[in-house]
Amino acid sequence: MDSRQERSPDDTPRSGAANKRTDPVSAMASPPSLPRRSRLFLLIGVAALAAMAVLAAGLILNLLVSGEAIPATQAEDAAGTNAGAPSQTSSGKLAFVGSETCISCHQDQGKLWHPSQHAHAMAHANADTVLGDFDDATFDYFGVTSRFFKKDGKFYVETDGPDGELETFEVKYTFGLDPLQQYLIAFPDGRVQALTVAWDSRPESEGGQRWFHLYPNEKIGHDDPLHWTKLNQNWNFMCAECHSTGVAKNYDPATKRYRTTWKEITVGCEACHGEGSAHVAWAKEGGSASADDNALGLLARFNERSGISWSLEPETNRPQRSAPPMAVRKEVEMCGRCHGRRGIISEAFVPGRSLSDSHHVSLISRGLYQPDGQMLDEVYNYGSFKQSKMFAAGVTCSDCHDPHSAKLRAPGAQVCTQCHAGSYEEPGHTHHEGANAPDCIACHMPARTFMVVDARHDHSFRVPRPDLSVTLGVNNACTDCHSDKTAEWAASAIEKWYGPERKGYQTFGPAFHAAWSDAPDAAALLAAVAENEDTPAFVRASALEELTAYPSVRTANAVREGLSDPDPLVRLAALDHLETATGEQLWPLVAPLLDDPVRGVRIEAAFLLAGTPAGTLSAADRERLEKAETEFVAAQMLNADRPESQSLLARYYVRKGALDKAEAAYKTALELSPHFTPSAVNLADLYRQQGRDGEGIAVLREAIQLSPNDAGLYHALGLALVRAKKQDEGVAALGRAAELQPDRVRYVYVYGVGLDSIGKHGEAIAVLKGALDSHPGNREILTALVNFAQAQGDLKAALDYAQLLAKADPADPNVKQLIEALTNQVMQKRGAP
Repeated sequence: MDSRQERSPDDTPRSGAANKRTDPVSAMASPPSLPRRSRLFLLIGVAALAAMAVLAAGLILNLLVSGEAIPATQAEDAAGTNAGAPSQTSSGKLAFVGSETCISCHQDQGKLWHPSQHAHAMAHANADTVLGDFDDATFDYFGVTSRFFKKDGKFYVETDGPDGELETFEVKYTFGLDPLQQYLIAFPDGRVQALTVAWDSRPESEGGQRWFHLYPNEKIGHDDPLHWTKLNQNWNFMCAECHSTGVAKNYDPATKRYRTTWKEITVGCEACHGEGSAHVAWAKEGGSASADDNALGLLARFNERSGISWSLEPETNRPQRSAPPMAVRKEVEMCGRCHGRRGIISEAFVPGRSLSDSHHVSLISRGLYQPDGQMLDEVYNYGSFKQSKMFAAGVTCSDCHDPHSAKLRAPGAQVCTQCHAGSYEEPGHTHHEGANAPDCIACHMPARTFMVVDARHDHSFRVPRPDLSVTLGVNNACTDCHSDKTAEWAASAIEKWYGPERKGYQTFGPAFHAAWSDAPDAAALLAAVAENEDTPAFVRASALEELTAYPSVRTANAVREGLSDPDPLVRLAALDHLETATGEQLWPLVAPLLDDPVRGVRIEAAFLLAGTPAGTLSAADRERLEKAETEFVAAQMLNADRPESQSLLARYYVRKGALDKAEAAYKTALELSPHFTPSAVNLADLYRQQGRDGEGIAVLREAIQLSPNDAGLYHALGLALVRAKKQDEGVAALGRAAELQPDRVRYVYVYGVGLDSIGKHGEAIAVLKGALDSHPGNREILTALVNFAQAQGDLKAALDYAQLLAKADPADPNVKQLIEALTNQVMQKRGAP
């Protein structure tokens, strides 16, 4: 799937039905969260509510074009790729040969791989592979009794089908091994679906050897998007790439059928090393060694550890790598393909290249990560590791994990003391003694449990920060163990032991917390993170993405720098600021990235430049744009079975002025998933642009019937109703949106302004004052309160709010002028000379 979740015209970041709860099958393939977009004030009059959707992006664009054009980046240096290695995948020149062919020469590696979880990631269901109890076992879940049984050597489950009625299904495949195993059902249209009743494969002594449901605390009925028969439990899209080798999804949007294939049913050698035919040919020709690594016929040599040693710095007694790490960490990018939260944009994955060439990576965002970067949802390891001090120092995956067995290179925390020996093991460092003292992993890699039974360790390798639990509300390793104690207690102990300045490597938590809580200093804190070259690129990209909500000269400068940043994640985040901008000014900024070495950047540039008048371009530029647009469309058609991609394709058609195609794509998205509410919101907005508000209102009402608790739908409906001169009904819908999502300050603000527009001035002020308590310093709320107080003749209150506004943005000259004017008016009203 392509880069983004869909959004609504008011820029509500919505993830669709899949993200209302974690998708346990493969959240790594779930669409990543969208950044918020910057918007200026929503102007609401007596007759209408109108969103000014492009002004902020226009501000950024104007600020950018006042400088020089952005140069093309040289981001992928030769250290990150094998320039002379075979460059084509899935072609006639390169072919998969199968793991057993590889193992015929690499027998030691084969012995490690055969018992591994990779080797058992997926298998045909038979007596050797099925771990669950199919001896007529039953499992009850909210009134549905599922029965697991065998017949004629095959495995079956009787459970609720697509219509909620009990049906019998043959289990075709097993999925995973430990600590749980899922089971896959094949349907006649080529879909393969993952049952959400799974087998706990842990020992009975650990609570295992039982059937359990992946959503134990809520009823997932047949009409829920997370029901096992529905889109969000679909193996073809959600799971196949990471559990098999050489997968081709082969979805036909015309027939809505799949012909998904694989080269190897499980995760074999070529899942990581790429097609092996050239290497086999090299071996058959004698396999002579060469100074040129590429002579081995491999797509990538995972040789980052070759010739590398670690030693202790005399001054700090900390490990230091004998040589700087490569610009592109081949192992990390390879492992991140599956061990990261991302969406696929191309099946032409090339080992050793940037992950962004074939996938779009989810950055630090609300709902996925905690503000300090700790995992919250199922983000796996890639994003966590890339924000870590370990990654910055040059540690790579196989320093700790054997790549063929996937096991640690040493038991437990001994893998840490490979490098961190000596004082780190002493009570003087841990301040704990005895057999139950925590080890390195417990303190620096705290675990969170997903899929009910699967404990996963956070790979951001951070020092415990209970003080951040106090100020930011994040987790900390101390109270994970000392659950009867408070974060304040733990913070006091840490400060006593190590002093007040022991802050660790990840210091960006306050910036994201400020952004996610609408704090007045959010823009400055985010900009400082984005500008700091010592901050990991993954974090800088995340901060730059968050800055879309804060257009300013400083933000524009950060975007300018970001467009030519060596890291593709930063370039993508910078491009994100320009989505609502159009016109010839966009071309010199974005066009250089049409030739970017990373596909993800190229297709984002193509999306932004779609619709550029051909007559304004040279023949060479038209060819460059058409080539990149072709890649963009191909990325969406690869995932034409997903509403997110259909919606993104619709937005592309809007940019090109092909509104009929855009309408058709939005409708297809809703056919694929009627619960994917952003498509309904954006289809309604498309109708608004065409003067078809009545049809838009009908679309929104129908969507609300299916998703009655979606605040974004009510917000969009309220705007549409007011435009249709149904002010009272519209403001009521806006109120419902604010009620459903009170933490979304935009909804509360618009509702307050809407109340004022229909004459309910007192209620409007009360709503906004209540919102101000939760969002102190919010510019929109304060500006509205200034205006409302002035309109009511309460100049003293208007002045008080203006002074609060000045604290939120002390550099704004307009606010200073406003305070001076109000001060004079107050003094005149009092009769002062």
